[in-house]
Amino acid sequence: MKKIISTTTTSSTTKSFNSIINRLSSQGSYDEVLFTYISMLKSNTPPDSYTFPSLLKACTSLNLFSLGLSIHQHIVHHGFSSDSYTASSLINFYAKFDRTTNARKVFDKTPNRDVVPWTAIIGCYCRAGDLDNAFPMYNEMRCNGVEPSPVTFLSLLSGALNFAYVQALHGCAVLYGFESDITLGNSLLNAYIKCGGIREARGLFEFMDQRDKISWNSLISGYAQLGNVEEILQLLYRMKIESMDPDQQTFGSLLTAVAAQSKLDIGRMVHGQILRGGLDSDAHVQTALIVMYLSCGNSNAAYQIFEGVSEKDVVLWTAMISGLVQNTCADKALAVFYDMLKSRVVPSTATITSALAACAHLGAFNLGTSIHAYLLRQGLTIDIPAQNSLLTMYAKTGHLEQSCAVFERMDRKDPVSWNAIIAGCAQNDYLSKAFFFFNKMRSTLQKPDSITVVTLLQMSASTGALHQGKWFHNFVIRSYLRPCILVDTALVDMYCKCGDLDSAVKCFREMLQWDLISWSTIIAGYGSHGKGETALSMYFELLHSGMKPNKVIFLSILSACSHNGLVDQGLSIFESMSREFGVQPGVEHHACIVDLLCRAGRVEEAYNFYKGSFLEPAVDVLSMLLDTCRANGNLELGSIIAQDVIMLKPNSAGNYVQIAHCYASMSRWNRMGEAWTQMRSLGLRKLPGWSIIDLHGRVTTFFSSQTAHPKHEEIVATLSILWWEMSEACVNFKMKEVHDMFLDGWF
Repeated sequence: MKKIISTTTTSSTTKSFNSIINRLSSQGSYDEVLFTYISMLKSNTPPDSYTFPSLLKACTSLNLFSLGLSIHQHIVHHGFSSDSYTASSLINFYAKFDRTTNARKVFDKTPNRDVVPWTAIIGCYCRAGDLDNAFPMYNEMRCNGVEPSPVTFLSLLSGALNFAYVQALHGCAVLYGFESDITLGNSLLNAYIKCGGIREARGLFEFMDQRDKISWNSLISGYAQLGNVEEILQLLYRMKIESMDPDQQTFGSLLTAVAAQSKLDIGRMVHGQILRGGLDSDAHVQTALIVMYLSCGNSNAAYQIFEGVSEKDVVLWTAMISGLVQNTCADKALAVFYDMLKSRVVPSTATITSALAACAHLGAFNLGTSIHAYLLRQGLTIDIPAQNSLLTMYAKTGHLEQSCAVFERMDRKDPVSWNAIIAGCAQNDYLSKAFFFFNKMRSTLQKPDSITVVTLLQMSASTGALHQGKWFHNFVIRSYLRPCILVDTALVDMYCKCGDLDSAVKCFREMLQWDLISWSTIIAGYGSHGKGETALSMYFELLHSGMKPNKVIFLSILSACSHNGLVDQGLSIFESMSREFGVQPGVEHHACIVDLLCRAGRVEEAYNFYKGSFLEPAVDVLSMLLDTCRANGNLELGSIIAQDVIMLKPNSAGNYVQIAHCYASMSRWNRMGEAWTQMRSLGLRKLPGWSIIDLHGRVTTFFSSQTAHPKHEEIVATLSILWWEMSEACVNFKMKEVHDMFLDGWF
């Protein structure tokens, strides 16, 4: 009788401890769970099979792998290793620590395996991304006569990123009658969306017997990834009809889609709905609103929301800083970054990346180095994107040596790193160095992409390096980087700027599709090569294709008309901009018309157009008019414009030189002398004329009257020889002409 009472008391005590352990585990008090177990052992209360799952969960949550191993020994010691529930907990424990082999050993030693351990080992393989073992285990389970549960399918779906796998699992779930399980249905929805099967996800959504908020949000999130605002708005309307209130996640997804499409009007409407729903204080929604307004170009509205947030986290700060950089408000971005540091919020690597990008935009070398120094002082480890931003900052501020040093110290380099250092060399006119890094990139088996090639082609175009440009074209063909609209357009641009118009046209005609940039490039190419009529025909071909021209297209065709004397056509196209296409002309378009009229000698008409079109004075346009006055001998108008030029830029040496030449052409020598005297009294000197050559990939600049070049004497000697040979050739040619004329006249 005493023995029975003792056993009952022990059992009751074990249950009491288990109850405490389970309650603490459900509350997330994992330290207390382990202390309670220690008290249980000290009181000589034996554990049972219900004790260990919560203990293993505590070890997992607290990242205590060694303690978990000790508990595994306790399980074996107390004889519970064959228990299905305990074995499943052990498998999950090992799976969380990526010990798949240990988990499999536990599974293999479990004698009576029901669906729980099978599901645990399948989930273990799925968590490790090992679908090659997960699905065979599922099939083996079925062959052993064990039917899967909804949890089994949930485990499989957590790792299934293959569309065919998801479809197969969907079919099996229906086969076992789980189509009404809402949790499984939502998991299938998410799986279809992750695999890009939005149509299948929508079909499943419509077929579901019941839907909760997770169902709606999952489908809306899928459409948000595609930027389909219209479909999301229709789903929101249906939610309202079915009395399902949208929450923070719903509006967050909608704002993401609105941001992707830059639909400011819809974004404002959604903002109003958020305010009415009282969700504007949610941190996730606030960040989404800021990103939306910044993506739509309304930085003022974004900043107003940002200022209204009392407690800003690092995500909010980063969103504001990166958005301002993207909106070309780099100075404001750095001011916000400074405020962030003052508020004692530690920046993330994404924040640092954006701040360095702002420095690069502004060319702010000192600020950039200060941020670099801050990173070193704080001992912050930055990721590859932040390192890429750092080397880009040094390159764009003209400090290529520091940029290369950052690049060389990087442990890992992604394609963006290589593209950044190659672009840095290109921007600093180091063609040979860019080519060196390009070859080094290939030697590390890092495949150059379209961005790499476009950078190198643009560099070849800017320096007129046709030979290198052709080599890169050959590389594009061999590397199968075409068809790609970016690469194809860069090839057209390179050939146009290097003087090979025929190759440019050939590349253009070989393109599978054209965008406005492609059309603009070829039109500008024809215009710069003196083929204005062909440029006009290309413009009309663009219109016939159904594409609507933008500001860049109009700038290209107006420039082509200007350089080729097509005055009437240029004026007609200018008039059509706003009348037919709704494109408002900018300063550049008005400047093109002034240039068009000036080249045609219609200087007074050009000046009147300038006075009526430019709200603010433009010194470059006035200089253009002044040159035309000089060429056409318009003394009165030239004097007026000269005074305007001096008033606008009194400290520009180039303006004084231009005015002096203008007065000289008009034989107004006193005024010319005054211009030179005023220029010298201000201590101004005109920059000398210069030219560049590309030799073995190295761009060298030569200035007028330069003597500091290391090979100056050799260059002068070579030029003297060339001048003598040219003079001799010229004399011989003229003598031959006289001789030929004499013979023709004699006979």
